[in-house]
Amino acid sequence: MDIALLVIAGVLMIIGIIGCIVPGLPGVPISYIGMLVAQGSSYVDFPWWTLTIWAIVTIVVSILDYVVPAWGTKRYGGTKYGMWGSTIGVFVGLFIGPWGIFIGPFVGAIIGELIGGKEGIEVLKAGWGSFLGLMCGMLLKIICSVWMLVLLIIAIF
Repeated sequence: MDIALLVIAGVLMIIGIIGCIVPGLPGVPISYIGMLVAQGSSYVDFPWWTLTIWAIVTIVVSILDYVVPAWGTKRYGGTKYGMWGSTIGVFVGLFIGPWGIFIGPFVGAIIGELIGGKEGIEVLKAGWGSFLGLMCGMLLKIICSVWMLVLLIIAIF
């Protein structure tokens, strides 16, 4: 049974890493569930504080995943219209397909800025900031999920 739990945990961790890139899969939460499954085996004994810290990290990173594109929009001169557009674009992008998660925040920020009355290069800069924010969020998720996998491997060996 221990081996089965470790295999399931490993599969969840791999799916979690993939989920950091593929829209619709909550990558970091899936990786965290993998840690919890591994904890059920006799081979892995994470301290309670490790699981608690990673639970908090999972929640924070999941929230940041929706906030960082809006922050990127603001950082590149976007207004609240662009930030709202970027945030809405993240959610709409989830339903469009694999490319929607990349295009959604960019287009959302541009539409938001156009509604807010901006024109020209300022609109594109806000869209670019949203895209960069999305990429930063994705990188953060990948780092967290890979780190959890490394912790699992260290705990097993």
